[in-house]
Amino acid sequence: MELRETALAVGAAFVIASCATVKVEAPDEPIEINLNVNITQEVRVKLERDVEELIAENPDIF
Repeated sequence: MELRETALAVGAAFVIASCATVKVEAPDEPIEINLNVNITQEVRVKLERDVEELIAENPDIF
């Protein structure tokens, strides 16, 4: 009986495994990676530091 139960379990496993199929294929269109980076903060900080230094060097400018 054990052999029959084992064969049944193996057969059931094959049936269950054959029902779930996964298909992997490449997309039709190329993958687009958007790398738009906002750099205004860095530029603003750099300009603010330059302006602070200029005002410190020339306090009568304004």
